[in-house]
Amino acid sequence: MKTTYLLANKYKRLGWVLLCLGLIGGIYMYVTDFDSMETFKIKVFTIYNEPFLGKSGFFKIIENGVFDEICAILIIIGGLLVGFSKEKQEDEYIYKLRKDSLVWALILNYIILLIAIILVYDMSFFHVLIFNMFTPLLFFVIRFNFLKYKQMAYEE
Repeated sequence: MKTTYLLANKYKRLGWVLLCLGLIGGIYMYVTDFDSMETFKIKVFTIYNEPFLGKSGFFKIIENGVFDEICAILIIIGGLLVGFSKEKQEDEYIYKLRKDSLVWALILNYIILLIAIILVYDMSFFHVLIFNMFTPLLFFVIRFNFLKYKQMAYEE
């Protein structure tokens, strides 16, 4: 099966490490109300900045806590490496599982988003949107690996 968009299988292990580190950091930050503004505060370049108090503007250097950005980057890169690295045995069945899992993840993601639009408001909705950045990728990885391992258990 010719799949030009998939990475080599060797990246899958690195992807799992990055994904797990990002998830652990993100969950820790969310559960403990960890304030990255003080601990990981560095000067960063921003395209647009609109501070709560102060002057907004384009293309500025600001001081910002970057722990949340690091966690988000780890989750995204790790999830992409896990989800889009070839399996050791890449065939038509794995291709079908991958495609079906991706469609399933997108549909589930937008069902949850529709429910949130109807039932969640204010800052709680903002939190839903933040989680919604990651859920399609996470749903895809979870569903694909679940179906793959379920099939492997069935074959044994």
